[in-house]
Amino acid sequence: MNRTDPPPPQHQRLPARPPRAPERAEVVCGGIAVSPGVAIGAVFGTAEPTPEIARARIQAADAPGEGARLEVAITQSRKQLLKLKARLAVLPEDSQAEIAPLIEAYLRMLGPSRLIRGARRRIAEGLQSAEAAVLREAEDIGAIIMGQAEPGASAEDQAGLRRRADEVGEIARRLIRNLTRAPFQSFAGLPEGAVLVCEALRPADAALLDPSRLAGVATEEGGADGHTAVMLRALGVPAVLGVPGLLAHARPGDVAVVDGSAGTVVLNPSPARLTAARRAVGAFTRARQRFAKLRRLAAETLDGTQVELAANLELPLELPLIQQSGAFGIGLLRTEFLFMNRETVPDEDTQTEFYRGVIEAMGGAPVTFRVLDWGGEKEIEALSAAGIVPEIADTNPALGLRGIRLLLRQPELFETQLAAILRAAVAGPARVMLPMVTNVAEVQAAREVYERVARRLRRRGERIPERLPPLGIMVETPGAALSADALALEADFLAIGTNDLTAYTLAVDRGESEVAALYDPLHPAVLRLVQFSVEAALRMHRPVSVCGEMAADPRLTSLLLGLGLRSFSMNAAAVPRVKQAVRGLRIEECVRFARRVMEQADSRAIAALVEGGR
Repeated sequence: MNRTDPPPPQHQRLPARPPRAPERAEVVCGGIAVSPGVAIGAVFGTAEPTPEIARARIQAADAPGEGARLEVAITQSRKQLLKLKARLAVLPEDSQAEIAPLIEAYLRMLGPSRLIRGARRRIAEGLQSAEAAVLREAEDIGAIIMGQAEPGASAEDQAGLRRRADEVGEIARRLIRNLTRAPFQSFAGLPEGAVLVCEALRPADAALLDPSRLAGVATEEGGADGHTAVMLRALGVPAVLGVPGLLAHARPGDVAVVDGSAGTVVLNPSPARLTAARRAVGAFTRARQRFAKLRRLAAETLDGTQVELAANLELPLELPLIQQSGAFGIGLLRTEFLFMNRETVPDEDTQTEFYRGVIEAMGGAPVTFRVLDWGGEKEIEALSAAGIVPEIADTNPALGLRGIRLLLRQPELFETQLAAILRAAVAGPARVMLPMVTNVAEVQAAREVYERVARRLRRRGERIPERLPPLGIMVETPGAALSADALALEADFLAIGTNDLTAYTLAVDRGESEVAALYDPLHPAVLRLVQFSVEAALRMHRPVSVCGEMAADPRLTSLLLGLGLRSFSMNAAAVPRVKQAVRGLRIEECVRFARRVMEQADSRAIAALVEGGR
C-alpha cells in the first residue's frame, strides 16, 4: 500500500448494546420527508469515526512539510473522485446524471479554489497543521455563505446557499480523512432489503448505494434540499433525513418502517403498524404507477383547457428529475450557480456551452433563462474579485443594488450573458427573463442592450435565431405588480414570483422566527396583486405565468386557474401532483371559486376556503 493511501474502508455497525429484551417498545421518530415512499426492513447501521485534528500551532520549520502533506492529500482526493466518477457506469442512468456534475464541482474545488488557497495560507502564515487549516478555512467559507441569506429570502434561495456550503464541507471532509488516514463510511455487507441508518449520508456516499438492494434510508442529519436528498429521490429510495436521536434508539436488526412521504421512522412497529405499513407500500406502488402514466398525459382540465406546467432549475443535477416529471420545459432557470464557486466570471463560450446543453436536454420544450440575479447579500467571489460588485453587502440588500439594477450598471457582464443565451438558442426554443424589474425604463434599457448584442453577434458571424427569443420580466414587487399594465407594453411576457412578492408586500422576512408566521401568500393584498398582474397581462395579450411555492401547491391550483393563469413553473417533484389537480378541474368552477376567494378580506377565511376545496 502506498504511504499516501488511506487504509481500506472498514465497516462499522452501530455501537454494541446490551442484549435486548424479547420484545421492545415501539418508537416513533419524526424527521424531514425527503424521498417519498414507504420502506420496511431490518436496520443496518454504519458509523464514521471522527478524525483527530491537532489544533496547536506548528513550528515555522514544519510548515513546508505540512504544505507537502496537503498537496499529497489533494492528489489522493482527486484520484478517489476520478475513481468514483468511473464507477458511475454501473448506476442507473438518472443517478449518473445527478452525481456527475457534483463530482466535477468537487474536482474543481481541489484546484486553485478559495478553500485550497486559504488552507495553504493558513499553513504558511498562520502556522496551522494541514488538517486544522482545511477545517477552519471550510468552516469560515461555510459561515460566510450561510450568512448571505437576504431578508425575506425564499426557501429555495436558502437551500441553494446550504448546498454550496455543504459542497465545501464535503471536500474538506475528504481532504481531512486522507490527511489523517481515517476510514470512510462503508456500505460493504449491506443485506438486501435493509434500511440504512446512519448519522449523515453524503452525496458521494449516496452514489454508492444500490437501490435494488436497499429498502430505505434514515439519518440524523440532512435536509430536503441538499444534494443527498436529490440523489435519493433520483434513486427512488424512500428516505427521511434529519431525525433527532435516531441512533440512540436504533439497533442493528431492528425492524424499521421509513415513511418518506410523512417524514416518520418507526422502530419495532406494532403488528397493527406493520400491517398498515404493508398496505401503504402497496398503495404507494400503485400511485407511482398512476403518476408514471400521468406523465405522458396532457395537463388539461376536464373541459379541455390546456395548462402549461414547467419546472424550475437551480442546479444541473436537477435535470433528470425535470425530464422524469412530465414538465413542459423549464419555466425558471436560475443562472446564479454558474457564477458561484469560481475565481473568475464565466466567459461567453463557457456560458454558451452550458446553456446549449440545457436546451438540448429539454428536447424542444422551452427554456426560460433568468439572467444573473445577484443581490448584495449573495457571496459570488468571482464578481467581487473582478470589481463588479462591492465586497461589502448593502445595509439592506433586499432593497439595494440587485437584479436588473446591477446588470444595467455592468453592461459587459450583462452583454456577455445575453450573447451566450442567444448563441445557445439556436439549439431550441428559449426565453430571457429580467429579475427584480420595478419600472418601465429598466425594461426599455435592457431591450436596447439585448438588441445591440444581437446586432454585434450577427456582424461577428455567429449563428443566432432569426427571431430573437422573447424578453420578459419577473413581477416580484408591489411596484411591478401595480404597474403591470405599463410593463406589459414593454415586456414580451410576465412571470409572477410569488415568494418575493409576498415578502415585499407584507414586509416579512420569513427567515426571521419572530415574524415568519406573518408570511402568508394567501393574504388578500398578495392575491390582489397577483390578480392585477394577470389581468393586465391578459389585456395586453402577453403570456403570464406564476412561479414559486404557490405554483407548486395543488390546493391552490383551482384558485390560480380561476384568476386566469394558464402557465405554472415549480419544483420538478410537484409537477405530477399539480397535473393531477388540473385534470380534475373545470375552468368555470375555478372562476366561481376564485371570485368567492377574492371577496374575502381575511386571510384566515381564504385559507379555510382553500382547505375546503372548490
